[in-house]
Amino acid sequence: MEKIGFIGLGIMGKPMATHLVKAGYPVFVLSSSANAAALMKEGAVLMNNSKELAGNADIIITMLPDSPEVESVLFKDGLEHSMIPGSLFIDMSTIAPATSIAIFNTLQQKGIGSLDAPVSGGQTGAEAATLSIMVGGSETAFKRALPVFEKMGKNIVHIGKPGSGQITKACNQIVVGLTIQAIAEALTLAKKSGVDIAKVRAALLGGFAQSKILDLHGQRIIDRNFKPGFKIKLHRKDMKIALQTGREVSVPLPGTVVVASQMDAIIAKGDGDLDHSALALYLESVSGL
Repeated sequence: MEKIGFIGLGIMGKPMATHLVKAGYPVFVLSSSANAAALMKEGAVLMNNSKELAGNADIIITMLPDSPEVESVLFKDGLEHSMIPGSLFIDMSTIAPATSIAIFNTLQQKGIGSLDAPVSGGQTGAEAATLSIMVGGSETAFKRALPVFEKMGKNIVHIGKPGSGQITKACNQIVVGLTIQAIAEALTLAKKSGVDIAKVRAALLGGFAQSKILDLHGQRIIDRNFKPGFKIKLHRKDMKIALQTGREVSVPLPGTVVVASQMDAIIAKGDGDLDHSALALYLESVSGL
């Protein structure tokens, strides 16, 4: 089995890397990571720095917050110079498509393959290994990575050229953000009208409004459970990527603008670390609830 270096052991990365360890892959992680000790107990091998990690791995996976973090690990920390020619770099973070394309072009010149493979499914999907994985890059690299992806996700789609995985993720985040907004508006309307929102959700789940987001996030809103499965400040970052991509190809995204501005308001109040279902809190506050 190919040796895997995994960088980024956060809410999503930790369970993803754990699945790979349990599947029998030799997995290397950075000793400086907050969750490195937990992964070592599962069987992962600790490495002192990214250069050492890259020198021992056939495939390197990053799961980091944004473009600057991915670029820093790859270029500033020396990962690109330590990777073995013929190895494969897989970025499963959500970053700007333009950054993914630049990474692909840089690594290609060094004989290193590259895939952009952002995911959807949140903490629940990461823990259950049911993530949706959207992949941009060559068919050859995708086929090589597929057995690894299958240990972390269920819906795995090769979208096409480099950067196309990130464009797909931007589309995904638009749909998720606007759907949470719709659910938050509906439940706030019901609540302000004195109607039982749990019964409203139950009724909507049996009709055309049914969705996974209504099921999961509707329940979160009812339970007042805003412990992050996906932090609102990270979703705001993703909406920024979507808006930037829209400007680059001259596509107006008016709904995305509205939801992003409401996320800004929540972040400005200091609640950016709450789950993105906390959009409901903003609507409730401006509705006098």
